[in-house]
Amino acid sequence: MRKNFFIMMLTFLFAGSTFAAVNLNTASQGELEALQGIGPAKAKAIIEYREKNGSFASVDDLQKVAGIGSATIKQLRDEIVVEVEKNKEASAKQE
Repeated sequence: MRKNFFIMMLTFLFAGSTFAAVNLNTASQGELEALQGIGPAKAKAIIEYREKNGSFASVDDLQKVAGIGSATIKQLRDEIVVEVEKNKEASAKQE
């Protein structure tokens, strides 16, 4: 009985992480490349844009990255999110 419960819990935990959305403001190159339609060049462009211009304010801001259009955003909309890191937000308010 305990073995079955343990297996169910592990399945639940891994299933939950499988469906986690990718945060455009914190995602690594590998996390971005895991998205359908985003290869190494587009992932690098997203990271470079983020480093140069700061955090994305919305998913639609992804269209500002060279090589990414509305069709790509439409395809990825359910897989990506934009969340601002609380530490950056708090330090910006203090300044």
